Amino acid sequence: MTAESDPDLTTTDPEIAELIQAENVRQRDTVRLIASENYVSSAVLQATGTVLTNKYSEGYPGKRYYEGQQIIDQVETLAIDRAKALFGVEHANVQPYSGSPANLAVYLAFLKPGETVMGMALPMGGHLTHGWSVSATGTWFRSVQYGVRKETGRVDMDEVRDLARAERPKVIFCGGTAIPRTIDFPAFAEVAREIDAILVADIAHIAGLVAGGAHPSPVGSAQVISTTTHKTLRGPRGAMLMSTAEHAKALDKAVFPGLQGGPHNHTTAAIAVALKEAATKEFRQYAAAIVENAKALADGLSAHGFDLVSGGTDNHLLLVDLENKQLPGKQAAKALDRAGIELNYNTVPFDPRKPFDPSGIRLGTAAVTSRGMGTSDMSQVADWIARVVDAERAGDQHAVETVGEEVRDFARAFPMPGLSGDSA
Repeated sequence: MTAESDPDLTTTDPEIAELIQAENVRQRDTVRLIASENYVSSAVLQATGTVLTNKYSEGYPGKRYYEGQQIIDQVETLAIDRAKALFGVEHANVQPYSGSPANLAVYLAFLKPGETVMGMALPMGGHLTHGWSVSATGTWFRSVQYGVRKETGRVDMDEVRDLARAERPKVIFCGGTAIPRTIDFPAFAEVAREIDAILVADIAHIAGLVAGGAHPSPVGSAQVISTTTHKTLRGPRGAMLMSTAEHAKALDKAVFPGLQGGPHNHTTAAIAVALKEAATKEFRQYAAAIVENAKALADGLSAHGFDLVSGGTDNHLLLVDLENKQLPGKQAAKALDRAGIELNYNTVPFDPRKPFDPSGIRLGTAAVTSRGMGTSDMSQVADWIARVVDAERAGDQHAVETVGEEVRDFARAFPMPGLSGDSA
């Protein structure tokens, strides 16, 4: 094969090309409410699919183990500088492959196997990598977990403080994967200081809201910040670690050579593009609109009798307990998917059901906001969700299909960022 005869994807692998096109259409024709998903811009997509994927770059800018890094060093330095400026941090590492390896690097940097870490329990809204038992972080380290109050669905900081005093963890994680309320970073910082622990803020879900001024920043409270670069930040599938200068060396060493080899340079470039986009006035407006849409969706669902954990939301995410609807979360999520409304089934705090068949569903508004949907549209979305849940409980599949037709026509009226090729 030569450059002159290099065939494109459609010619080389028509099966994969057709599947990608089918996914293009599927994403266009659905209302995507998965809280961890978004649409990236055409610019981010273009950066991801470049010749940067051809280059191997173990090490860091100026300290590589392979030659030919003149351009790559500039790409990574741009990403680092933009992360530092956007979030106001002293240090940033843009190399972690994803959020879980980024969090594992935190353990490697600050803990020895068997030492104690404290995080939010997974069933209460935390993340696997905050010490949950089925994760390596809960296997290799001693984990203690805090939760939420049953009557409010919110973290009780007095309980967090009592647990920290009793267990003396070396690292405390705040943040998680199903937290609909504002995270009180200063309160966690106060607890961490009292026991001389390192506070790690996992802002994977809310990074775009933090960058856009729609959620308080952990900077100044947490010594270490972990985040993915997709979700509300609207970048590629990757991750970053940010910190005070004091912890820069330990984190960098944990990422490389501690956990991984060469970074994915095409992803680094796309992260740089997303960070540049996130520094604009338009992105700040976008972040605010995400929260406005989430609140409007919460109001719409509440009007239909849905039980929202904690009573509502302060960010992009809603957690709904379907027990009063007499429909398991998994069954509801699959019915909604058939109707073109994507979300995920999810455990709710104090859930009597099993994790793979829980009582709840989790929703987020980052993706629909990227498509230009507004607060008035959230009322319609809430109505569709209510209709599907009622129809599924009654076994009325025709009603589910009818909603699906309405959703498809509705979704097509909102342009999809990054839409490629002919999607007819």
